[in-house]
Amino acid sequence: MEDLTPITRLSRDLRAAAATLTDREARYLVDAYYLIQNNRIGADAQVRSMTADGEPVALLLWLGEQMQTLENQVKVALDKYSAAHPVGKWARSVVGVGPVIGAGLLAHIDIRKAPTAGHIFSFAGLNPMAEWNKGEKRPWNADLKVLCWKLGESFIKVQGNENDVYGHLYVQRKAEEWKANLAGDFADQAREILTKKKFDKKTQTYRFYSGQLSPKTIGKYVNAGQAVPEGLKATEFGDETPMLPPAHINARARRWAVKIFLSNLHEVWYEQHYGEPAPAPYP
Repeated sequence: MEDLTPITRLSRDLRAAAATLTDREARYLVDAYYLIQNNRIGADAQVRSMTADGEPVALLLWLGEQMQTLENQVKVALDKYSAAHPVGKWARSVVGVGPVIGAGLLAHIDIRKAPTAGHIFSFAGLNPMAEWNKGEKRPWNADLKVLCWKLGESFIKVQGNENDVYGHLYVQRKAEEWKANLAGDFADQAREILTKKKFDKKTQTYRFYSGQLSPKTIGKYVNAGQAVPEGLKATEFGDETPMLPPAHINARARRWAVKIFLSNLHEVWYEQHYGEPAPAPYP
C-alpha cells in the first residue's frame, strides 16, 4: 500500500483562487462533490459488507480514504467560493445551509434573470402550475431542483437546533397540511392523482389516495406525533375520504419551507444587486 500515491491537497494558491471560481466551474464542482460523496458512501458500505464476510478490504479502505480526501478538498474550494459572495455569507448564516448548498445556489441562480422569487421557484421546479408538452424541454433546472430537495432535507434534520428557522417552519407547515388532509381538503387532489398515476393496489399509498383508510384512525397517530405505521388495513366499506399519504404531506411541507427560504434569499440578493427592495414573489 506504500506505493499508492495519495490525493494531492489544495495548495494555498488554489484555495485562494477558489474564491474567484466562475459560476460554471462552481456548478461542476458541486455536481462533482455529490458524485464523489455517493461513491465514497458506496465504498464504505462495501467495506462493511466484505469485512463482515471476512474478506480482505485493504485496497477498498485506501480508495475510501482517497475519496474522502477529495470530497473534503472540493468542499474547501466551494467554501471559499460561497464565502466570497455577500449573499453566500447570508445564506450560510442560516442553520441548515452549508458551504456546498450555498455554493450551488449561487452558481445556479442568476439574480439578473429572476426579477421575482417566483422566477426562482419555477427555475427550481417548485412551481406546481408548470406545464410542458411531450418532446419539450422541461421548464426547470434538474440540478437546482435536486439541490433544493437536499436543502429541504437539511432543514428537516436541523429542526431541533434552537437557532433553526426553516426547520421549525417545516414542522409548523406539516401540522397544517395534516389538519387539512384529515379534514378532506385534499380529497379531490388525491382522486386526480389516481387518474394520472398507477399504484399497486396492495400498497398503503394506494389506500390513502383511494379513501380506504379512516381519517379518524390516521389522526390518532398524527396528533400523537407518531409516524403512521405501515400495513394498516382498509376500512370495512372502503368509502372513507381520500387523503394524501404521509410522504406526500412531508414533501409539501418541505417544499413550502424551501420556498420561504428562496423568497428570503431573493429579497437579500435583489437588494444587494440592485440597491432597492425586492418586489413580491409573484408579480
